[in-house]
Amino acid sequence: MRMTRRALLAAALAAPALAGTAAAQAPAAAPAQQAPGYYRFKVGGFTVTTVYDGYNRRQVQGLVRNAPVEQVQAVLSESFLPTATYDGPYTVTFIDTGRQLIAFDTGTGGQMAPTAGLLPANMAAAGLDPAKVDLVVITHCHQDHIHGLTTRDGAAFFANAEVAVPKAEWAWWSDPTNESRSPQGQRVNFANVARRFAPYRDRLRRYAPGAELAPGLRAVAAPGHTPGHSLVHVADGGAQLMLLADTTHRPELFVRRPGLHSLFDFDAEMAEQTRRRVLDQVATDRVQVIGYHFPFPAVGHIAREPEGYRYIANAWS
Repeated sequence: MRMTRRALLAAALAAPALAGTAAAQAPAAAPAQQAPGYYRFKVGGFTVTTVYDGYNRRQVQGLVRNAPVEQVQAVLSESFLPTATYDGPYTVTFIDTGRQLIAFDTGTGGQMAPTAGLLPANMAAAGLDPAKVDLVVITHCHQDHIHGLTTRDGAAFFANAEVAVPKAEWAWWSDPTNESRSPQGQRVNFANVARRFAPYRDRLRRYAPGAELAPGLRAVAAPGHTPGHSLVHVADGGAQLMLLADTTHRPELFVRRPGLHSLFDFDAEMAEQTRRRVLDQVATDRVQVIGYHFPFPAVGHIAREPEGYRYIANAWS
């Protein structure tokens, strides 16, 4: 092909524009961190926001008490997860009912693992002010759920909030005579409960199973993971949501195989019974769920499978 003088001139003039377009379309450098971890959606007229607090990495060995590690690793591998280590995410839920701003559990307070403690920054990104939280509902008193009640120096993080805790949970962990009857790894909870709830002593509410925590929010007994472990059922405008707390840890393992017993369960047999009952209920009723240890944003549904259940994350919207 013979290039004319006019064609050569046109090509020369077009080259800078093409180079600029290519530069504009070139991939940007990878960010050092992800976008702020919060996700917002509606349940009826309620605004629900899940906020990521980070994760803690543990060894798979010893995670499950009633199955060989090879079996556990096989189930993890089926979900394309690592088989030597296990990341447990933490997600705190906030519900704005229009009357109250309510938090459900409080995260790690940045006092458990270097990969956790993101709650304050992610709350700020989501426009959630801890001073404007009216009520904090505790589902149970494990460290990763109550550390965030206080700052490192022991001050109340939710400065103006009432705190609600299950009656059975409070009765167990606030009584030192129960320490010798608790699993060795959970005895740290006795001193920790006294410390974390101290700034809230004059605004502490103890709730029973079935109690109305606020209009549209009802406590559901789910013992086993701890003596007073509780769920929260949310209903408004015909829509429903169940906060599963620690009924199940990561769904790729304990939803798919609900008979596996977690290292973290106080009474493993009772925890399994509760897990099967709750998973059956939310699958049958097609109730949307939030799992405290589910992959962020931790919102989805539970479906039945031949050997257990499956977690189906909501489509991002």
